[in-house]
Amino acid sequence: MTTLSRDDARRMALRAQGLLGAPDRRAGVRGVLRHLGAVQLDTISVLARSHELVPYARLGAVGRPAVEAAYWTTAPSDAPAARPHSFEYWSHAACILPIEEWPHFAFRRRALRAKGHRWHIMEDSDRSCAAVLDRLTADGPLTTSELGGGRNGGEWWDWSETKIAVEWLLDTGQVVCTERRAWKRVYDLAERAVPEALLHDDLDDTECLRRLVAQAGAAMGVATRADLADYHRLKAEQVDAVVADSGLVPVEVEGWGKPAWADPAALAAPPRGRHRTTLLSPFDSLIWDRPRTERIFGFTHRLEAYVPRPRRVHGYFAMPLLAGGRLMGRVDPAREGTTLVARQVSLQGPKAVAPMARALREAADWVGCDAVRVDRCDDGKLAAALRSELTHMSD
Repeated sequence: MTTLSRDDARRMALRAQGLLGAPDRRAGVRGVLRHLGAVQLDTISVLARSHELVPYARLGAVGRPAVEAAYWTTAPSDAPAARPHSFEYWSHAACILPIEEWPHFAFRRRALRAKGHRWHIMEDSDRSCAAVLDRLTADGPLTTSELGGGRNGGEWWDWSETKIAVEWLLDTGQVVCTERRAWKRVYDLAERAVPEALLHDDLDDTECLRRLVAQAGAAMGVATRADLADYHRLKAEQVDAVVADSGLVPVEVEGWGKPAWADPAALAAPPRGRHRTTLLSPFDSLIWDRPRTERIFGFTHRLEAYVPRPRRVHGYFAMPLLAGGRLMGRVDPAREGTTLVARQVSLQGPKAVAPMARALREAADWVGCDAVRVDRCDDGKLAAALRSELTHMSD
């Protein structure tokens, strides 16, 4: 059995995630999506939304409109339906997925159909679903608002019957979201939006799981069973049932203390190349799983957006700093006009100062800010050095 050092595993993970070596700029954002297999969506927008930050971290300053255009394909009104490049579905969370993965999630659609409901129960499911399908057939694609509204007037979870119906149809595959418009899902009939060659649930559960485990292994480079399960939120026993036939190779990793599997392509060539210096979204797939992040990088990562303000340690939307193949600090950013504000900065020593300054300056340029201000830092000397470095860069 192949034995990997901690550094081997770390570099393999970075390369598999597109953060070590020259980026494939010709493939662009769509290439990043296909390579990762899933890009998480989230409502929080600080510098940008997370699904924009993920390709930025790998490709650099891709224009934000270009990112959205790469994910969501919209046909002109006088043209036949364009072949979508992606769709939205439940993977690690609500994610943008390559359209080629539509058949792989048949197992989840079947499981939801068998359960009969997810979060809400409809008063008259047959009538409500039929009404939504009739509207989409006649007038689609449509947003929830265009279908009649998403809420009953109460709290955000107090969904209308129409909203429950269209989300249920999305869960079970009769409806698909291949576009977001002003952050609203745009729903269409799956039979109209998904290419015919992919519009089927012919794969049995075992084959769906085998393909998803293989894809997760390739996207992570090397992974434990828990890592493989977490990537698309599978169960441990589902991974166990298919991992031997996934094409992944059993390996041992120094210090992990658990069985691991590696992508054979990752083992075939030593990971080399330029390390990306960048700020990572808290929802970036490199750091999705906290135990994996601690195991690979020795770095504790936690999103504190939903933690009460007095109990936050690193800030509302703390973005880890990746530099030299390691996680070297974090910053909680904000924007005030054309100034990027580093509300709170944590640095792991003097070597992190220059990379943090460079990452802040690049991020500021990307989002149209012409200045960077550091409010707080956990080390006074490092704060002074960081401000000095930023001043030097702007001269």
